[in-house]
Amino acid sequence: MTHSTSRPLGTSRYQDEIALVTGGSSGMGLATARRLLTEGATVVITGRDKGRLDDAVADLGGGDRVLAVPGDASSLTDLDTLTRTIRERFGRLDVVFANAGVASFGPHAEITEAEFDRVVEINFKGVFFTIQKTLPLLSDGAAIVVNASWTLHRGMPGGSLYAATKAAVHNLAHTLAAELGPRRIRVNSVSPGYIETPMFHAEVSAEAQVAVVGEVVAGRIGTAEDVADAVAFLASGEASYINGQDLIIDGGLVAAIPGKLL
Repeated sequence: MTHSTSRPLGTSRYQDEIALVTGGSSGMGLATARRLLTEGATVVITGRDKGRLDDAVADLGGGDRVLAVPGDASSLTDLDTLTRTIRERFGRLDVVFANAGVASFGPHAEITEAEFDRVVEINFKGVFFTIQKTLPLLSDGAAIVVNASWTLHRGMPGGSLYAATKAAVHNLAHTLAAELGPRRIRVNSVSPGYIETPMFHAEVSAEAQVAVVGEVVAGRIGTAEDVADAVAFLASGEASYINGQDLIIDGGLVAAIPGKLL
């Protein structure tokens, strides 16, 4: 389905469109699924934990307009099951938010091969093949948004592995924007800064959470809804002339220094 560049007053941006959100059981994925659902889309969410997916479906309350498909984004077998399910149920996709990912922080010298493989498989391989496998389902004029990270724009100690995988998917968005241009499929990425999610709380100590607020010009940690707003914009017809770009959603973390630090 081709996104309209204008919409009549009172209509929803995603009416009658089918959207896929990987890693949709919590955090930014769940918030984005909710936003797209609110704007009229039918939403497919994925995740590795069926219990959390079931909770997400109940939380979204979208009835028949929400479909949860358990699966690991790094497993091609699971991705085949996902695409087959979408094809049989809906026949197409109009939006893909390739969001599934994991965090990994620690000194470069201490990263093991096993940890390297785990993070690359989920954060890069998962995004790469999610797009490849769903591409035959995408309507001409569809939109893909990839979840990258502010860490690809600014070096952070202990973030070498994580940031490298996010830089990889950021570059993938650039390349695919060019490659999929003939089908008018737009591909963009978002780079969230510090965002209040279960993953953030799991990876960042309480003391560090307080400290990082001081680095953000906006004076607060971002919310999952901040990211959902940006994804909903980029995937809509209102962003029809935005392609191959990265939108940094970080309250000024990368671009500006808070005055109190000077």
